[in-house]
Amino acid sequence: MQRILSTLDKVKLQQNMSENNTKQIWSDVLSSIRVVVSDAIFGTWFSQTHLVSLKNINGRFAAEVGCPSVFVKSTVEARYFGLVQDTLSKTISGICDLVFIIKQNPDTRAQDTSLFPLFEKDAGNKARDNLLLEKFTQAGIRPGFTFDNFAVSSSNQMAWAAAEAVSKEPGTAYNPLFLWGGVGVGKTHLMNAVGHYLIEKDQDSRILSCTGEFFTNDIVNGIRNKTTQKFRDKYRKLGALFVDDIQFIAGKDAVQAEFFHTFNSLIINGSQIILTSDKPPSDIAKLMDRLRSRFEAGLIIDISPPDFELRCAICQIKTNQRELELPMDIVQLIAGNLDSARKIEGFLIKLISQAKLKKTDIDYVFVNSLLGKAEETNSIISKINPTLVITAVSRYFSLGKKALLGSSRTRSVARPRQILMYILRTQLGLPLEEVGNLIGGRDHTTVMHAVEKITQLASNEVQIREDIRGIKNLL
Repeated sequence: MQRILSTLDKVKLQQNMSENNTKQIWSDVLSSIRVVVSDAIFGTWFSQTHLVSLKNINGRFAAEVGCPSVFVKSTVEARYFGLVQDTLSKTISGICDLVFIIKQNPDTRAQDTSLFPLFEKDAGNKARDNLLLEKFTQAGIRPGFTFDNFAVSSSNQMAWAAAEAVSKEPGTAYNPLFLWGGVGVGKTHLMNAVGHYLIEKDQDSRILSCTGEFFTNDIVNGIRNKTTQKFRDKYRKLGALFVDDIQFIAGKDAVQAEFFHTFNSLIINGSQIILTSDKPPSDIAKLMDRLRSRFEAGLIIDISPPDFELRCAICQIKTNQRELELPMDIVQLIAGNLDSARKIEGFLIKLISQAKLKKTDIDYVFVNSLLGKAEETNSIISKINPTLVITAVSRYFSLGKKALLGSSRTRSVARPRQILMYILRTQLGLPLEEVGNLIGGRDHTTVMHAVEKITQLASNEVQIREDIRGIKNLL
């Protein structure tokens, strides 16, 4: 406390803080924030921020906080503005105004090479790169799937934390680790990230990543060619076994029996097992009870579909990998219309190839047309204003505008209000604050929650999609 007060005295004596003081103050701020948020959230959003400047203007402080990218800036500003402002104000014992800017932390850029992809940070050592790539290929690990380029949000935070724990303590932390969820939620990425980490740490690691179908074909070939002992030597002496889409072995008695014995052998030897599936063990039909009980003995994590913000982060990561820069409104357009990482990646490949083929710039209209919107719809949407949207939602749900924009929290009013916020945000591209002001002066976090909620519901419930389509038809 004494140190903080002495720092405050220095602030009051000079207009600009010295570089050492700003570093110390921001270090104190990050230490306080780290206690409040999870490690995954801290590592994703706060770890690369820094305090660019802190000025005392007539007794009131003005701070500039540097963020490494547009998306980090917009996310921290939208979701954690109050937390950062309160923490900084308490640290310097004064009222503080915040401005977030895009600026790399020079210390991090110079020292932290772990932020860069493997084959860039060690490009000078080609022999090591080639050896690692060969190890990844032999193990069935995809080199591009790492923890560094995995976007973390509330929907996958627990899975990310578990996978990271397994990578640091394989065979000890969670064994087996069972990840399940729909298509494109990041199960395979996390599983490969663990393998990438283990191989990079120890190139002699005996790791194998395969699909349930590959395992099935391997044992079938072993039985047919009378080489089952070779099959067992291959799988039962591993340090880690990762099986993607394990549900594929259900209903195949001989394959399940062999996997059961392989599973037991690996667990006894302290080897790590990671399994992924599209459903939990309890819902996999025709899965042997003895296998189900062993799967359930480990940690089972459900990865939910990515929310709007996470899809924006995924889109940014994928565009950066392809050295493509997209404005935030286009990123939000893509994230608002595609519900999985796989669809986003496929669309970006199509977007880049079409832009090169047609020799055109990538703008909002071009992206919208590729997303399957008719051009006449684009011209209509461009003429729509928030008042027309409010009127259309009011008419569609037979609600008065006063009730729609009011304070009632009953489901019959709250859900149409959330859909209204969703359309204003994703279709008209209005800022969170502006949407909040239009809907009765609500906070931007309320708008964000509404957009996330409707995005999630729209991917699962037909009625929500029909409601949105009906409102668009009215427009």
